[in-house]
Amino acid sequence: MSVAIIINPIAGGRMRPVGDRVELARHAAAAAGEAADIFVTEQPGHARSLARAARGNGARLVVAWGGDGTINEVATELAHGPVPLGIVAGGSGNGLARELNIPAGPARALAAALSAVPRAMDLGEIDGRLFVNLAGIGFDAHVASRFNAAANRRRGLMGYAAIAARSLASYSTARYAITIGDGGVMSVRAILVTIANSPQFGNGARIAPAARVDDGLLDLVIVEERSRARTVWHIPRLFTGTIEKMGGCTARRITTATIACEGPMTFHIDGEPIAGGNSLRVRVHPSALQIAAP
Repeated sequence: MSVAIIINPIAGGRMRPVGDRVELARHAAAAAGEAADIFVTEQPGHARSLARAARGNGARLVVAWGGDGTINEVATELAHGPVPLGIVAGGSGNGLARELNIPAGPARALAAALSAVPRAMDLGEIDGRLFVNLAGIGFDAHVASRFNAAANRRRGLMGYAAIAARSLASYSTARYAITIGDGGVMSVRAILVTIANSPQFGNGARIAPAARVDDGLLDLVIVEERSRARTVWHIPRLFTGTIEKMGGCTARRITTATIACEGPMTFHIDGEPIAGGNSLRVRVHPSALQIAAP
Protein backbone atom coordinates (compact mmCIF):
# COMPACT_ATOMS: atom_id res chain seq x y z
CA MET A 1 0.00 0.00 0.00
CA SER A 2 1.26 3.45 -0.88
CA VAL A 3 1.10 6.87 0.76
CA ALA A 4 -0.44 9.89 -1.00
CA ILE A 5 1.04 13.34 -0.36
CA ILE A 6 -1.07 16.27 -1.57
CA ILE A 7 0.71 19.63 -1.82
CA ASN A 8 -1.00 23.01 -2.15
CA PRO A 9 1.60 25.15 -4.00
CA ILE A 10 0.17 28.53 -2.91
CA ALA A 11 -0.70 27.92 0.75
CA GLY A 12 0.78 30.35 3.27
CA GLY A 13 2.12 32.92 0.83
CA ARG A 14 5.82 32.78 0.05
CA MET A 15 7.22 29.27 0.42
CA ARG A 16 9.91 27.17 -1.18
CA PRO A 17 9.33 26.34 -4.89
CA VAL A 18 6.84 23.55 -5.41
CA GLY A 19 9.47 21.42 -7.17
CA ASP A 20 11.58 21.53 -4.02
CA ARG A 21 8.61 20.44 -1.94
CA VAL A 22 7.88 17.53 -4.27
CA GLU A 23 11.50 16.42 -4.03
CA LEU A 24 11.53 16.78 -0.24
CA ALA A 25 8.36 14.66 -0.01
CA ARG A 26 9.90 12.03 -2.26
CA HIS A 27 13.05 11.84 -0.12
CA ALA A 28 11.08 11.71 3.15
CA ALA A 29 8.96 8.81 1.89
CA ALA A 30 12.00 6.94 0.63
CA ALA A 31 13.80 7.45 3.96
CA ALA A 32 10.79 5.90 5.72
CA GLY A 33 10.72 2.98 3.27
CA GLU A 34 7.37 4.08 1.83
CA ALA A 35 6.09 4.10 -1.72
CA ALA A 36 4.56 7.54 -2.24
CA ASP A 37 2.36 9.15 -4.85
CA ILE A 38 2.86 12.92 -4.78
CA PHE A 39 0.28 15.35 -6.15
CA VAL A 40 0.13 19.15 -6.53
CA THR A 41 -3.24 20.87 -6.39
CA GLU A 42 -4.28 23.11 -9.26
CA GLN A 43 -7.43 24.80 -7.96
CA PRO A 44 -9.80 24.96 -4.96
CA GLY A 45 -11.47 21.58 -4.43
CA HIS A 46 -8.69 19.67 -6.16
CA ALA A 47 -7.25 18.35 -2.87
CA ARG A 48 -10.57 16.69 -2.10
CA SER A 49 -10.76 14.91 -5.45
CA LEU A 50 -7.14 13.81 -5.12
CA ALA A 51 -7.85 12.43 -1.64
CA ARG A 52 -10.89 10.58 -2.98
CA ALA A 53 -8.80 9.00 -5.72
CA ALA A 54 -6.03 8.08 -3.27
CA ARG A 55 -8.50 6.43 -0.93
CA GLY A 56 -10.03 4.52 -3.83
CA ASN A 57 -6.61 3.35 -4.94
CA GLY A 58 -5.89 1.85 -1.53
CA ALA A 59 -3.58 4.45 0.02
CA ARG A 60 -2.79 3.60 3.64
CA LEU A 61 -2.27 7.30 4.52
CA VAL A 62 -3.07 10.64 2.87
CA VAL A 63 -0.92 13.63 3.83
CA ALA A 64 -2.20 17.19 3.32
CA TRP A 65 0.64 19.71 2.89
CA GLY A 66 -0.97 23.14 3.01
CA GLY A 67 -3.11 25.44 5.10
CA ASP A 68 -6.36 24.84 6.96
CA GLY A 69 -8.37 24.88 3.72
CA THR A 70 -6.30 22.09 2.18
CA ILE A 71 -6.47 20.08 5.39
CA ASN A 72 -10.26 20.53 5.45
CA GLU A 73 -10.65 19.25 1.89
CA VAL A 74 -8.63 16.11 2.53
CA ALA A 75 -10.17 15.48 5.96
CA THR A 76 -13.69 15.85 4.58
CA GLU A 77 -12.99 13.14 2.03
CA LEU A 78 -11.43 10.80 4.61
CA ALA A 79 -14.12 11.36 7.25
CA HIS A 80 -15.92 8.30 8.62
CA GLY A 81 -13.37 5.99 7.00
CA PRO A 82 -10.27 4.02 7.99
CA VAL A 83 -7.64 5.97 6.01
CA PRO A 84 -5.80 8.40 8.31
CA LEU A 85 -4.85 12.01 7.61
CA GLY A 86 -1.31 13.30 7.99
CA ILE A 87 -0.52 17.02 8.10
CA VAL A 88 2.38 19.17 6.95
CA ALA A 89 1.50 22.69 8.07
CA GLY A 90 1.91 25.21 5.26
CA GLY A 91 -0.72 27.85 5.98
CA SER A 92 -0.89 31.29 7.56
CA GLY A 93 -1.90 30.21 11.06
CA ASN A 94 -1.66 26.41 11.32
CA GLY A 95 -3.82 26.30 14.44
CA LEU A 96 -4.75 22.62 14.27
CA ALA A 97 -1.19 21.51 13.51
CA ARG A 98 0.07 23.41 16.55
CA GLU A 99 -2.51 21.75 18.80
CA LEU A 100 -1.62 18.30 17.46
CA ASN A 101 2.09 18.92 18.17
CA ILE A 102 2.99 18.44 14.52
CA PRO A 103 6.59 19.56 13.89
CA ALA A 104 6.93 22.90 12.11
CA GLY A 105 9.57 21.80 9.57
CA PRO A 106 8.15 19.89 6.58
CA ALA A 107 10.77 17.12 6.67
CA ARG A 108 10.09 16.45 10.34
CA ALA A 109 6.32 16.74 9.85
CA LEU A 110 6.41 14.19 7.03
CA ALA A 111 8.53 11.82 9.10
CA ALA A 112 6.10 12.19 12.02
CA ALA A 113 3.05 11.48 9.82
CA LEU A 114 4.67 8.45 8.18
CA SER A 115 5.61 6.89 11.52
CA ALA A 116 2.62 7.88 13.69
CA VAL A 117 0.11 5.41 15.10
CA PRO A 118 -3.24 6.86 13.95
CA ARG A 119 -5.80 7.87 16.56
CA ALA A 120 -9.38 9.11 16.36
CA MET A 121 -10.40 12.75 16.52
CA ASP A 122 -13.73 14.54 16.28
CA LEU A 123 -15.08 16.64 13.43
CA GLY A 124 -17.61 19.45 13.55
CA GLU A 125 -20.41 20.23 11.14
CA ILE A 126 -22.13 23.51 10.35
CA ASP A 127 -24.85 23.89 7.73
CA GLY A 128 -23.99 20.45 6.37
CA ARG A 129 -20.27 21.16 5.96
CA LEU A 130 -17.57 19.46 8.01
CA PHE A 131 -14.77 21.32 9.75
CA VAL A 132 -11.62 20.05 11.42
CA ASN A 133 -10.42 22.99 13.51
CA LEU A 134 -12.89 25.89 13.77
CA ALA A 135 -16.02 27.33 12.25
CA GLY A 136 -17.24 30.84 12.94
CA ILE A 137 -19.82 33.52 12.31
CA GLY A 138 -19.22 37.23 12.64
CA PHE A 139 -15.96 39.12 12.56
CA ASP A 140 -13.64 36.20 11.78
CA ALA A 141 -15.86 35.10 8.90
CA HIS A 142 -15.87 38.70 7.61
CA VAL A 143 -12.07 38.82 7.69
CA ALA A 144 -11.81 35.37 6.07
CA SER A 145 -14.06 36.54 3.24
CA ARG A 146 -11.83 39.56 2.55
CA PHE A 147 -8.62 37.56 2.95
CA ASN A 148 -9.77 34.94 0.43
CA ALA A 149 -11.07 37.47 -2.11
CA ALA A 150 -9.41 37.34 -5.52
CA ALA A 151 -8.45 41.02 -5.19
CA ASN A 152 -6.34 40.35 -2.08
CA ARG A 153 -2.73 39.85 -3.14
CA ARG A 154 -1.18 39.95 0.34
CA ARG A 155 -1.09 36.49 1.88
CA GLY A 156 0.34 35.07 5.08
CA LEU A 157 0.00 36.25 8.67
CA MET A 158 0.78 39.91 7.96
CA GLY A 159 -1.81 40.07 5.19
CA TYR A 160 -4.45 38.57 7.49
CA ALA A 161 -3.52 40.93 10.34
CA ALA A 162 -3.73 43.97 8.06
CA ILE A 163 -7.24 43.06 6.89
CA ALA A 164 -8.35 42.40 10.48
CA ALA A 165 -7.02 45.77 11.65
CA ARG A 166 -8.79 47.64 8.85
CA SER A 167 -12.04 45.73 9.41
CA LEU A 168 -12.19 46.57 13.11
CA ALA A 169 -13.02 50.17 12.25
CA SER A 170 -16.03 49.41 10.05
CA TYR A 171 -17.44 46.00 11.01
CA SER A 172 -21.03 46.02 12.31
CA THR A 173 -22.17 43.38 14.78
CA ALA A 174 -25.38 41.36 14.41
CA ARG A 175 -27.89 39.86 16.82
CA TYR A 176 -28.08 36.06 16.97
CA ALA A 177 -30.62 33.68 18.46
CA ILE A 178 -28.66 30.64 19.66
CA THR A 179 -30.27 27.39 20.79
CA ILE A 180 -28.03 24.83 22.46
CA GLY A 181 -29.37 21.28 22.21
CA ASP A 182 -33.04 21.25 23.18
CA GLY A 183 -32.65 24.16 25.59
CA GLY A 184 -33.92 27.69 25.52
CA VAL A 185 -32.96 30.43 23.07
CA MET A 186 -30.15 32.87 23.92
CA SER A 187 -30.37 36.26 22.16
CA VAL A 188 -27.03 38.06 21.88
CA ARG A 189 -25.45 40.85 19.87
CA ALA A 190 -22.01 39.45 19.21
CA ILE A 191 -18.89 40.35 17.31
CA LEU A 192 -17.86 36.70 17.23
CA VAL A 193 -19.56 33.30 17.43
CA THR A 194 -16.98 30.53 17.18
CA ILE A 195 -17.53 26.78 17.17
CA ALA A 196 -14.26 25.16 18.11
CA ASN A 197 -13.03 21.61 17.76
CA SER A 198 -9.52 22.65 18.82
CA PRO A 199 -8.42 25.71 20.82
CA GLN A 200 -6.84 28.15 18.40
CA PHE A 201 -7.25 30.19 15.25
CA GLY A 202 -3.51 29.90 14.67
CA ASN A 203 -0.26 31.65 15.57
CA GLY A 204 -1.03 31.06 19.24
CA ALA A 205 -4.40 32.92 19.26
CA ARG A 206 -6.54 30.66 21.49
CA ILE A 207 -10.25 31.40 21.20
CA ALA A 208 -11.34 28.21 23.02
CA PRO A 209 -8.58 27.24 25.47
CA ALA A 210 -10.54 24.28 26.88
CA ALA A 211 -11.38 22.67 23.51
CA ARG A 212 -10.08 19.17 22.79
CA VAL A 213 -10.15 17.35 19.47
CA ASP A 214 -11.10 13.98 20.97
CA ASP A 215 -13.63 14.72 23.73
CA GLY A 216 -16.80 14.20 21.67
CA LEU A 217 -17.79 17.86 22.14
CA LEU A 218 -17.48 21.23 20.45
CA ASP A 219 -16.82 24.48 22.30
CA LEU A 220 -19.21 27.31 21.47
CA VAL A 221 -17.61 30.68 22.26
CA ILE A 222 -19.72 33.84 22.05
CA VAL A 223 -18.04 37.24 22.34
CA GLU A 224 -20.58 39.99 22.91
CA GLU A 225 -19.44 43.50 22.12
CA ARG A 226 -20.03 46.25 24.66
CA SER A 227 -17.79 48.72 22.83
CA ARG A 228 -15.28 48.46 20.00
CA ALA A 229 -12.53 50.02 22.09
CA ARG A 230 -13.13 47.45 24.83
CA THR A 231 -12.98 44.61 22.30
CA VAL A 232 -9.64 45.85 20.96
CA TRP A 233 -8.31 46.24 24.52
CA HIS A 234 -9.03 42.56 25.22
CA ILE A 235 -7.46 41.12 22.02
CA PRO A 236 -4.22 40.19 23.92
CA ARG A 237 -6.30 37.71 25.93
CA LEU A 238 -6.35 35.49 22.83
CA PHE A 239 -2.60 35.00 23.25
CA THR A 240 -2.66 34.44 27.01
CA GLY A 241 -5.42 31.83 27.04
CA THR A 242 -7.71 34.05 29.11
CA ILE A 243 -10.37 35.12 26.58
CA GLU A 244 -13.10 33.48 28.69
CA LYS A 245 -12.34 35.98 31.51
CA MET A 246 -13.38 38.85 29.26
CA GLY A 247 -16.72 40.35 30.26
CA GLY A 248 -19.34 39.37 27.70
CA CYS A 249 -17.52 36.19 26.65
CA THR A 250 -19.50 32.97 27.10
CA ALA A 251 -18.18 29.45 26.48
CA ARG A 252 -20.34 26.31 26.39
CA ARG A 253 -19.56 22.66 25.64
CA ILE A 254 -22.07 21.41 23.07
CA THR A 255 -23.01 18.50 20.87
CA THR A 256 -25.66 20.37 18.85
CA ALA A 257 -26.77 23.97 18.41
CA THR A 258 -28.76 26.19 16.07
CA ILE A 259 -27.67 29.75 15.27
CA ALA A 260 -30.22 32.07 13.68
CA CYS A 261 -30.11 35.69 12.49
CA GLU A 262 -32.54 38.09 10.82
CA GLY A 263 -30.43 38.15 7.65
CA PRO A 264 -28.24 35.66 5.77
CA MET A 265 -25.01 34.83 7.55
CA THR A 266 -21.50 34.48 6.16
CA PHE A 267 -19.65 31.81 8.09
CA HIS A 268 -16.29 30.13 7.70
CA ILE A 269 -15.13 26.54 7.95
CA ASP A 270 -11.43 26.26 8.74
CA GLY A 271 -10.89 29.75 7.34
CA GLU A 272 -12.85 29.28 4.11
CA PRO A 273 -15.83 31.71 3.85
CA ILE A 274 -19.29 30.36 2.96
CA ALA A 275 -22.49 32.29 2.22
CA GLY A 276 -25.21 30.80 4.42
CA GLY A 277 -28.86 31.35 5.20
CA ASN A 278 -30.72 32.74 8.21
CA SER A 279 -30.33 29.58 10.30
CA LEU A 280 -27.29 27.33 10.73
CA ARG A 281 -27.35 23.91 12.36
CA VAL A 282 -24.22 22.78 14.25
CA ARG A 283 -23.28 19.31 15.51
CA VAL A 284 -20.27 17.22 16.47
CA HIS A 285 -19.17 13.96 14.85
CA PRO A 286 -17.22 12.10 17.58
CA SER A 287 -14.17 10.09 16.48
CA ALA A 288 -15.00 10.71 12.81
CA LEU A 289 -11.42 11.06 11.51
CA GLN A 290 -8.24 9.05 11.92
CA ILE A 291 -5.28 11.39 12.40
CA ALA A 292 -1.62 10.44 12.00
CA ALA A 293 0.10 12.85 14.38
CA PRO A 294 2.58 12.61 17.26
